[in-house]
Amino acid sequence: MEVLHRPEGKGGNRIVLVDGVCHLCQGLTRFIIERDPQAKFRFASLQSEIGAELLRQGGLPADGMDTVVLIENGHYYTHSAAVLRIFRQLKMPWPLLYAFVIIPPAIRNRMYGWVARNRYRWFGKDEQCLLPTPELRNRFL
Repeated sequence: MEVLHRPEGKGGNRIVLVDGVCHLCQGLTRFIIERDPQAKFRFASLQSEIGAELLRQGGLPADGMDTVVLIENGHYYTHSAAVLRIFRQLKMPWPLLYAFVIIPPAIRNRMYGWVARNRYRWFGKDEQCLLPTPELRNRFL
């Protein structure tokens, strides 16, 4: 399911919420940082207090989320829509993947859900969230 909300008072920043204990999600965070030289994106864990508060502000459940969430200009995007919108804003060639937006969301999200359900088994997980390096700390909420 893709969710699109417009809570009041949100500005033009881009925040990516990820499962902080998931190795795949930690890898996605590092992937984005390495391909986002203008530091457009900031990050928070779904499990953090700020992550839970941002989810509540967007009308999303604060627990049990199994998706990347992109908050962009006050809109909340989940599942494949979030990933495609993130890729669209990275340095080339990654924006080319946005072409997959033409695939119906039901099909894209079925594939996304399959990966999400198996992410711990395939990639592993930690007991706690990854801590950013001092150089990257300002990118994390």
